Amino acid sequence: MIAPSILAADFSRLGELVREVTKAGADRIHVDVMDGHFVPNLSMGSVVVKGLRPVTTIPLEVHLMVEDPGRFLDGFVKEGADTLIVHLEVLADPRPMLEHIKKALGKKVGLAFNPDMPVERIEPYLRDIDLALCMTVFPGFGGQAFIPDSLERLKKLRALVNEHNPACEIEVDGGIDARTIGAAAAAGANVFVAGTAVFGAPPGPAAALQNLAKLAGSRSGERPV
Repeated sequence: MIAPSILAADFSRLGELVREVTKAGADRIHVDVMDGHFVPNLSMGSVVVKGLRPVTTIPLEVHLMVEDPGRFLDGFVKEGADTLIVHLEVLADPRPMLEHIKKALGKKVGLAFNPDMPVERIEPYLRDIDLALCMTVFPGFGGQAFIPDSLERLKKLRALVNEHNPACEIEVDGGIDARTIGAAAAAGANVFVAGTAVFGAPPGPAAALQNLAKLAGSRSGERPV
């Protein structure tokens, strides 16, 4: 499954580009939210989700790369987010927030962790989440190179997911392109966040997305906008 990251999109054409990748077979749209504290960059807020919700029927997943994710949950849900992904690094005990997202807000929940966090740290929470996001770069900026050690980390994560919650998706984010997506899939990932590799590709977003889906071994079909 391919999740185009709009962080790499031309914001003057955002609606048009999201319609294009939706029609080309994108499985979801990935919205990177940065607060300038947890990561050294600022990005978009819930107003972007509000603008995109009428544009596409596929899920909008919000990746909260922020120090205090609880401040932002209600706003993104109100504007139409389908999945909320929070970082393990900022939560001493993520269980209350994971439960709040699933039960009180009625949304899917993901738990992300950075390349310097041991994979085993996510194990106690795998039964509580719909998605485990293994960062394959340090978050904060698009266009970074895939960290090679990530493949071993993905293999460990796949083994843990298979043991505790086989329905949990394994998503990768960072440096995913035509050169890395096949290896990431072989290591156990089944959802691939791609920004520059989709929106910055010379053939255009639709062709790039369909090529990535093919390389990942996933199906890519035409969808109505």
